[in-house]
Amino acid sequence: MKTLLVTGGAGFIGSALVRHLIAGSDWTVVNLDKLTYAGNPDSLPGLMDHPRHRFEQVDICDAREVERVFREHRPDAIMHLAAESHVDRSIDGPADFIQTNVVGTSVLLEAARSYWKELEGDARNDFRFHHVSTDEVYGSLGPEGLFTEESPYQPNSPYSASKASSDHLVRAWHETYGLPVLVTNCSNNYGPYQFPEKLIPLMILNALAGKPLPIYGKGDQVRDWLYVDDHVRALLRVLEAGRVGETYNIGGHNEKTNLEVVQRLCAILDEKVPGEKPYAGLIRHVADRPGHDQRYAIDAGKIERELGWVPQETFATGLEKTVQWYLDNDRWCQRVLDGSYRGERLGVIA
Repeated sequence: MKTLLVTGGAGFIGSALVRHLIAGSDWTVVNLDKLTYAGNPDSLPGLMDHPRHRFEQVDICDAREVERVFREHRPDAIMHLAAESHVDRSIDGPADFIQTNVVGTSVLLEAARSYWKELEGDARNDFRFHHVSTDEVYGSLGPEGLFTEESPYQPNSPYSASKASSDHLVRAWHETYGLPVLVTNCSNNYGPYQFPEKLIPLMILNALAGKPLPIYGKGDQVRDWLYVDDHVRALLRVLEAGRVGETYNIGGHNEKTNLEVVQRLCAILDEKVPGEKPYAGLIRHVADRPGHDQRYAIDAGKIERELGWVPQETFATGLEKTVQWYLDNDRWCQRVLDGSYRGERLGVIA
């Protein structure tokens, strides 16, 4: 039985990965998470005591503890998802993003390199460091074209700059030291258990509470939406069959403007939880985010051609599942909102 070290496994994408691994594979999972505001053990229902799940509350910037985790658990691979991930928060406090996303990644790379050097035979040949990143490193597209694996890096926010930096570190450790790495860059994820600072869960919960639905600027910014379970399947496919040293872009083939997304959410809620008035009446246009990228769109042709992955969910089916999950899991939502975040706007420059 193989062991996978997952960093950030109590976060949104990480917890979806861990749930999938425990339910549908024979991997043993070592889940390393600092449990910041967005890391939540409640996103791992029934798994904290599962025999194939080991939880380590560790900061990836803590070199001594990270090295201990490698020594004690002897992973066959690492999938690195731990990151500060919200653009608005990066505008308010970029230092945390540099520390976690850049310094933390360098700590993991060094720990992984030291560990990998000591492996022998198949264990050394089969080891992988899979770094999970974002399409935001490529910057902003015009009305035409798609991001490919060859697109130049042009990050425009502190968040995307920190992720671009971490991508470059991973490639450098491969080229300089030979560490067997894989890099994936994904489009906007959505689905169950997402922290409600992000667009889709924030709009769902605000609408149900009768609060305004704030749309930045005209709401004409375009994003490619990827259902989180589709992303998880892609990550595992890359880990198992991806070519060492390669980058794979993962997209959902679902380009929508932010306004379209919120309008569609309102229509679903009108059907499922009808109120006195349509929820779309709560939409409010507010001042745009500083440096807001206009459009992201991914060409996911490489991962389809080489590894046979395509998304299973359309935006319509994925969004329907997402809304229903939030309606069915009010307790999880309330426990999250009992913390320091109350749905207020972040990332406003005074």
